[in-house]
Amino acid sequence: MTLLTKEKKMTVAIGCDPNASSLKVIIIDQLEKMGYSVNDFGSEDPIYAKVAIDVGEAVAENKFDRGILLCGTGIGMCIAANKVPGVFAALCADTYSAERSIKSNNANVLAIGAFTTGTEVAKQIVKTWMESTWQTGTTSEPKVAYFVEYAKKHQI
Repeated sequence: MTLLTKEKKMTVAIGCDPNASSLKVIIIDQLEKMGYSVNDFGSEDPIYAKVAIDVGEAVAENKFDRGILLCGTGIGMCIAANKVPGVFAALCADTYSAERSIKSNNANVLAIGAFTTGTEVAKQIVKTWMESTWQTGTTSEPKVAYFVEYAKKHQI
């Protein structure tokens, strides 16, 4: 289990559109059982971009360690979240992509499609993503540094 310390649990901001509210409940339960502190940003607004931006801003402002966004495909949430400066959201439909999104790319927000990803697969994606950590000193580090610097320069 990847917790920051025994005193401070890793914190997760989660939100979705109405299409993914059932999956969100399952993922929140899973995260809490894994020992993470979870804050639900809601699921009632059909304008998914509002929730994506709220979660993204909370993560970018370091109020939460990571964010998880869910909608029908995950695509809209991912695009919207990536408009927030300091957010690096990844749409993942398998555990390998989830692992690499952090280990190779240092993603801080995960997007999943509730209509395109089965519940058990989604749970495995979340587990893998939460247990993965950014690996410095690899060939990916200068690549990530490049897009982080670009994002800062262009305030995206």
